[in-house]
Amino acid sequence: MRKIGVILSGILLMAAPAQAIPGQTLDEAAVWMKSNSTVRPNQNEKFLVRRINSSAQQFTFHASLNPPGQLARFAPGRRIIRSETLSLFDMRNGVTLARLRESVRSIYGFEIARDFEQAKIVKSYPTDSRIQEAVQKQNPQIAALQGELRQGEQFAYWLEIAQTDVGKAYSGQLTVFLLDDLEKLRSELANR
Repeated sequence: MRKIGVILSGILLMAAPAQAIPGQTLDEAAVWMKSNSTVRPNQNEKFLVRRINSSAQQFTFHASLNPPGQLARFAPGRRIIRSETLSLFDMRNGVTLARLRESVRSIYGFEIARDFEQAKIVKSYPTDSRIQEAVQKQNPQIAALQGELRQGEQFAYWLEIAQTDVGKAYSGQLTVFLLDDLEKLRSELANR
């Protein structure tokens, strides 16, 4: 029962070296995931790893050939990982942007964590106008998603948490992806 709690705590304490990250081949990603205790697949898993402690705590890691955001066409024959997404759901402790930020170091190691910390925030939401719209329409769901898009030297990063109408966040995601896909995602997030 406490497995997910241990995994979530372990994310904050462990630093696995980053060997397979967006831009690597499928084979390289598979080897890296097997060697990384935080995202190691079980017997029936490969690029989608799920850890469920209870209905109140869940952890998912997904390495994907697709860029983040809306599905888009990409060059045929390119069999590289374009994005990796960590999703947390925790009704007990909640999910914060700070917790997602710390997950970068825990999963990818210090070099990628440094790239993330030095990355420029190119989009942050909700904007003041979206918050004002939520107040005017008395609809907190308009501004329920909080997120940021960052541009590093090596990768781009997308963090997002979803808040309840009382301001508590129980779910969030962190996506590490190729810089080539940054403008696509930035345009998709323009209205947030």
